[in-house]
Amino acid sequence: MTVTLSATEATGRPAHRDGNVLRWLGAYTASTIGDSVYYMALAWAAARTGSAAQTGLVLAAGSIPRAVLLLGGGVLADRLGPRRVVVASDAARCLVILGLAGALLLTAPTVWMLIAVALVFGAVDALFLPAVGALPPRITAASQLARIQGMRGLATRTANVVGAPLGGIAVAIGGPVLAFAAAGVLFAVSLPLLLAVRVSPLPAPDPVDGGPAGPADTAWRELADGLGYIRRHPLLGPLMLVVAVSELGFVGPLNLGLILLSEERGWGASGMGWVIAAFGAGAGASALLLTVRGRVPRAGLVMCLTVLVGAVAIGVLAYAPSVPLAAGVAFLVGLFAGLGGALCGALTQTAADPVYLGRVTSVSTLFTHALAPLSYPVTGAAVALWGTGPVFVVSASLCAAGVVTGLAFTRLRRAELPC
Repeated sequence: MTVTLSATEATGRPAHRDGNVLRWLGAYTASTIGDSVYYMALAWAAARTGSAAQTGLVLAAGSIPRAVLLLGGGVLADRLGPRRVVVASDAARCLVILGLAGALLLTAPTVWMLIAVALVFGAVDALFLPAVGALPPRITAASQLARIQGMRGLATRTANVVGAPLGGIAVAIGGPVLAFAAAGVLFAVSLPLLLAVRVSPLPAPDPVDGGPAGPADTAWRELADGLGYIRRHPLLGPLMLVVAVSELGFVGPLNLGLILLSEERGWGASGMGWVIAAFGAGAGASALLLTVRGRVPRAGLVMCLTVLVGAVAIGVLAYAPSVPLAAGVAFLVGLFAGLGGALCGALTQTAADPVYLGRVTSVSTLFTHALAPLSYPVTGAAVALWGTGPVFVVSASLCAAGVVTGLAFTRLRRAELPC
């Protein structure tokens, strides 16, 4: 049974003091740490079981169903309700991972066993990601959504800092069995918290597109209806365009590119670690800023300008002559790009009709989690031909081009977050 949240309760207190939001945040944090522990355990088990190529295959397997099913996950979140889908997803992940831990008590892991688990996990992720993005507008007031984006960013950074070491400790003590078991327990911890979260009923549909698809429509019709809603919306269309283009220029340098840059400069793993840590610190600082302030005036313009500054910093990063300077630039990338990304998420959640929010979130997540990583092979090949400097500059230019395109839309430049 769904516990509903009244309008009075939804607007009564700021998000960081709202027990309902804090229950959601606790569940999200536990689930995200569980993700980190799971990936650590999976990578370790794959490396100990198969060759380097087979390890890569295991780690890449989950991305296939995630990319294929992500848009369908958005439809399901809108049809069934985001909390129901998030609860079911975490329950499924808990059972799958605990089942794998139990199986490894009886038999040694095989590559195909790990691939099968990765495929199932990726499919469940395709349901979880759109639903978790659609949930915040149903648990608090629109004026608190920017603060929630900051709190979510802090939870993500916490998971990044805590999850990998926790997974490493679990592997060191009890091998992959204990690490997978720990991940399953973390998913289990999120369930009672999620079940205690109260959700508000859906409001009347936004008249911008004449109303949502009817309950008897097929999933394909609902997906087409959601895509049409984004295309016709005066703010969501430009936002998705900015996300699509800027992520293509952002993801390659900040993931694969940093590894190649460290190798090219001879900074080693420790140098790369400092640069990545500085980026995380900058992103964490932007999340904390948004959590404390709760609202940024002229959010659309600020979003575009901060991402633009972050794009310039990406181009500068490849020419930093030392690790300390590179870390300083990486901090600026995390700070400005992180703030821009959080504002983009808040604008998306406040602009979208909650009836469509699962599908809207699935589209933005498709660009950030599925399509943008396809730039990795291109980034690697380009660095091999021309070196990191030109590739980082081109990637930064692509990221900036997405932002400049967004600035051409008056509705985006003038977009505001609710008071």
